[in-house]
Amino acid sequence: MKPFILVVDDEPVARQSLSDILRLEGYGVNSVPNGQAAVEYVRTHAVDLMVVDLRMPGMDGLEVIQVVNQTSPDTEVILLTAYASTETAIQALRLRVHDYLLKPALPTQILASVKKGLTRRDARIKGRSGPSAEPVEEPASEFHFRDGTLADLSRRMIRKNKKVTHLTPAEGRLLRVLLENPGKVFSHRDLVLLVQGYDTSPQEAPEVLRPLVSRLRHKLEDFPTLMNQISSVRGTGYVYEGETD
Repeated sequence: MKPFILVVDDEPVARQSLSDILRLEGYGVNSVPNGQAAVEYVRTHAVDLMVVDLRMPGMDGLEVIQVVNQTSPDTEVILLTAYASTETAIQALRLRVHDYLLKPALPTQILASVKKGLTRRDARIKGRSGPSAEPVEEPASEFHFRDGTLADLSRRMIRKNKKVTHLTPAEGRLLRVLLENPGKVFSHRDLVLLVQGYDTSPQEAPEVLRPLVSRLRHKLEDFPTLMNQISSVRGTGYVYEGETD
């Protein structure tokens, strides 16, 4: 089965040109004009690699990558930009971007990067299933707490002794984001983007997030050690203040 690539760029000419180059190399290709469309596409389709423009109206490339890392962690990402900066490059590296290319990139440069990205993806997936492969670090799915509480986020389940509660997909994503980043304060807007997959204004985000947080807190009432470590930061967002074993 041929690899599938998603091109994300708000410039029609650049989007079409890159799509044509990739199709000529035999890849399956689709393209979308903005970050919101990219996030929606990745949520419902298997994408092996994305080529994403940095600056786009609405969600920019880095915001798209944040969501994709949560919803489709095996998708490799190449970031394209005509506005390079050290700060952006550092952010891209922190988000596990496979490559960071300057526009206008040569077709040979793009194709070489795509090939390396797909090779890296294949090696990582084979590494997880191969009996003699090198161990591959994966995001934790189980979080253990000192009072015996277990958060099994692959099953979206919280358990302590005989008490068990199950989370919805959105509740599970919210809890994972917080537990994987102890001490990091997430704004309401960041959490809506990472958990729900769409961008909102700073004014709208608290209203969107509040019902989800309320439902999660209600389900965690039987697990006070965990619930009490998720704190609201007044006027900003939320933070997980505890540690797991």
